[in-house]
Amino acid sequence: MSTHEVTNQVPPLVGANPAEAPVIAETVARSGMDASGVEEITTLGALAGTAESLELGDLAEAHPPVLRTHDRYGNRVDEVAYDPAYHRLMQTAVEHGLHAAPWADPRPHAHLIRAVKFSVWGHVDAGHGCPISMTYAAVPALRADAALAAAYEPLLTAPAYDPGLRAPLTKRGLIAGMSMTEKQGGSDVRANTTSALPQGDGTYRITGHKWFTSAPMSDLFLTLAQAPEGLTCFLVPRVLPDGTRNTFTLQRLKDKLGNHSNASSEVEYDGTLAWRVGDEGRGVRTIVEMVNMTRLDCVLGTATLMRTGVAQAAHHAAYRTAFGRPLSDQPLMRNVLADLAVEAEAATTVGLWLAELTDASARGDERAGLLRRIGLAVTKYHVCKRGPVHAAEALECLGGNGYVEESRMPRLYREAPLMSIWEGSGNVAALDALRAMARQPESVAVLLDELRSATGADPRYDAAVAELERTMLGLDPGDQDAMQFRARRIVGDMATLLQGSLLVRHGDPAVADAFCASRLAGERGDVFGTLGPGVDVGRIVERATPKVPETA
Repeated sequence: MSTHEVTNQVPPLVGANPAEAPVIAETVARSGMDASGVEEITTLGALAGTAESLELGDLAEAHPPVLRTHDRYGNRVDEVAYDPAYHRLMQTAVEHGLHAAPWADPRPHAHLIRAVKFSVWGHVDAGHGCPISMTYAAVPALRADAALAAAYEPLLTAPAYDPGLRAPLTKRGLIAGMSMTEKQGGSDVRANTTSALPQGDGTYRITGHKWFTSAPMSDLFLTLAQAPEGLTCFLVPRVLPDGTRNTFTLQRLKDKLGNHSNASSEVEYDGTLAWRVGDEGRGVRTIVEMVNMTRLDCVLGTATLMRTGVAQAAHHAAYRTAFGRPLSDQPLMRNVLADLAVEAEAATTVGLWLAELTDASARGDERAGLLRRIGLAVTKYHVCKRGPVHAAEALECLGGNGYVEESRMPRLYREAPLMSIWEGSGNVAALDALRAMARQPESVAVLLDELRSATGADPRYDAAVAELERTMLGLDPGDQDAMQFRARRIVGDMATLLQGSLLVRHGDPAVADAFCASRLAGERGDVFGTLGPGVDVGRIVERATPKVPETA
C-alpha cells in the first residue's frame, strides 16, 4: 500500500561499541592501564552494542520480576522469578568482573577497569546493575569482620553467576544485597527500629520490617538493626549454612517508576539469624565505605544514561530530515546536541576520575582518599541531579518517536531519577558533603588545591575558582541552618568546578571551552541548547555521534 511506504525514519542504533566513545577511549589511554584491561573493555563494549544484547535488555525491562510467596501446596517460599534475559545479563556482568572482582584483582587499575566496563555494559540495561553494584560495595564493609570476609569474599569476587537459593558456601559465586531503610526513617537509618538480640554463640536474631530491599534473591544481605549497644551492621544469608531457609519474608515487590528489570521488595524479619559485622553501635561507620562504592556507581550510572541518550539523539539527528535538510545540520539542534554531549562528557570524566582515586586510595594514598571522599559527596549530588533533565532533553530530540517505548528513550527517562534518590536523595547528598567538610576540613583543602592546579588555562575557570574561594571563606561553620540553607548551591558549585578542572586539564579542548563558557561564565542557561557563539559545536557533536559499522 503506497500510503504505508516508510520514509525518513531512522535505522536502529545497533553495532556501535560504547567503549569507543571518545571520552571513554581517551580516559583509558590516559590512564596507562595494561593491555589486558583495554582488551576487556573493548570486548565487553562490542558485546554491549550487539542487537542480541540490546534485545536482552528489552526483554528484561518488558517482563519484570514476579513474586511467588507460596508453592502449590501452601508452603512459604518467598521467591522472585525473573525473565531468562535478566539471568543472561547478570551472567555477563559477573563473568566480566563488573561485581566485586576488583577487590581480588592485583592490577593497579582494577577499579578503573571495572568502572569503565560497568558503564559500558550499562547501555544495555540499568536494572540488573543494582545487585552488581551492591555486590561490589559489600566487600569493603564485610572486611570489618575478618572471619566473615575470609569465608565469603572469595565467592563474592568469583567470576561465576550461580543463581538459586542454596547454602552460600556451597555455591560457585555469590551476589550481595542491602537491607537498610525502614518506612519511618528512609535515609535516616538511625531511626531504624528493627531489633537484634544476641544469642550467646556469636549470632543474633533480627526482628523488624525493611521498607526497600533490592534484589531479594541475593545470597547475602548487609542490614542494619538496633543491637543492645546501638545501631549495628549484620550479615543476613537467605539460606543458612545447614541448607535451611532463613526467615526472610517478602511482603510485596515495589511498583516502581523505572528500574523494572530489578526487583525491589519489602522484607519482614522475624527471628532471622544474622552475624554481626563490626562492633555493636558502629553500624553507620561500618557501612560508610559501602555507601561510597554505591554512590560511585550512581555517578557512573547517570553518566551512562547521559551518553546513551546523547548517542540516540545524535544518531537520530544524523538520519532524520526536517524542513528540507538533516536535523544534524540545523543550528539549533546542533546547539542542543552539543550541550547534551558536554554534560555527558563532564559526568563521565569525573566518574572515571573517582574510580581512579579508588585505585589510588586502595594502595594507601591518603590524599587520594580525602579527595575521593569529598569528590564523591559533591559529585553524587550534582551529576545525579542533572540526569533527569538531561534524559528529558535527549528524549525530546527524537520528538514523538522518542516518546514511544520502542525507542528505549522512555526507559532512560524513568531510570534517571533513581540515581539521585538511591544512597541519599539530593538533600541528603548535599548535607553529606557539608558533613564531610565539617568532619574532615582537610578534605576541603585538598579539593581546593586540586581545583587550583587547573588554573591558568581558562580565565572563566579561574574566575569561578576565585569566587568559590571567597564563598568558602565567608561561611560560618557554626551557623548550621545557614549552611544547610545554601547547601545545594555550594555543593553544586564545588562539583561543577571539579568537572571543569578535569576537562580543562584532560578533556577535549572544544568540550572544555564549551563547559567553561556555559557552566562557569555568565552564559549559563536554564535549559540545554543555550551555548553561546564561538563554541565548536561541530567537533562536539561529531564526538557524540556513535560510529555504526556499515555491516550493522
